[in-house]
Amino acid sequence: MAGREVFGTTEAGETVERVTLSGGGMTARIITLGAAIQDLRLDGHAAPLVLGFERLEDYERHSPYFGATPGRCANRIAHGRFSIDGVDYQLECNERGLTHLHGGSTGMAQQNWSIVDRGSDHVTLEVIDPDGRAGYPGNCVIRATYALKAEGVLSVGYESSTDRATIANVCQHSYFNLDGRDDILGHDLMIAADHYLPVDQDLIPTGEVRAVAGTAFDFRSAAPIAREEDGKQVPFDHNFCLARERGAKHSVALVRSINSGVAMEMRTTEPGVQFYAGVYLDVPVPGLEGRNYGPYAGFCLETQIWPDAVNHPGFPAAILRPGKVLRQETDYVFTKS
Repeated sequence: MAGREVFGTTEAGETVERVTLSGGGMTARIITLGAAIQDLRLDGHAAPLVLGFERLEDYERHSPYFGATPGRCANRIAHGRFSIDGVDYQLECNERGLTHLHGGSTGMAQQNWSIVDRGSDHVTLEVIDPDGRAGYPGNCVIRATYALKAEGVLSVGYESSTDRATIANVCQHSYFNLDGRDDILGHDLMIAADHYLPVDQDLIPTGEVRAVAGTAFDFRSAAPIAREEDGKQVPFDHNFCLARERGAKHSVALVRSINSGVAMEMRTTEPGVQFYAGVYLDVPVPGLEGRNYGPYAGFCLETQIWPDAVNHPGFPAAILRPGKVLRQETDYVFTKS
């Protein structure tokens, strides 16, 4: 069975556990706080593949969603407002008092999940997001399954159900670094998207679906993350449009460090991926192995529906209804040349 241990006790007195998984040439450590990937290693590559902390208190006080599962609705909602079936809802505006981000200040990423199944190479965790928390309607049950499979595959699956019509959309929020250097600007990236979503000053999509051709957002062929406009690195924190709706799991992105030769292919069912290059990272405490996490220390590829989708009729569907199960799957495939 998987190694299971106490990782620490929260400020509220809850016991947080950690499970160690092994398989497919990889080792993963998952903590119950936020159903977070705390550490991830590839055989033959010494450095951790993700950003994380050695201590629980650093997750509670300093984590910008390192490895977590944010929700009930990940990403941003303009002014925290939306309507379902003619009923208006107001969510907590936890980002500068202007927008709702990643489920709010007490969302799933801040909750202590329960372990409901585990083995040497997999674990399933569950959390119940109650009716009214942060303004969300309905009781929502979310399960997260992490599994290590043959040939360097980390498989992540989410299932969400509700007893009342609500919005639901979770994602895996690991920050990846494939070479262990101070920043990820030496990585090449490919995203199979012809369009992306421009954003306003609050990082909310404007509603335009813009072609990537001729812009700094064109990653249809592998290209460096290091890209400048007006002498400054492009601050990538945008949704790339993979499809108009969920579909069969398929390959959508590839990242490779030119320094280490480690590559990560991403396959998903989701219609969008938020590429965040870590521009705002400035973590005041050491991370894994005492590493310092400053700007661009890691990148995120958050597979999900498009941000603020509930407020844009042309965006992928964001509403989950009773009797339905929302299934979201993403595989991360690691290799080293």
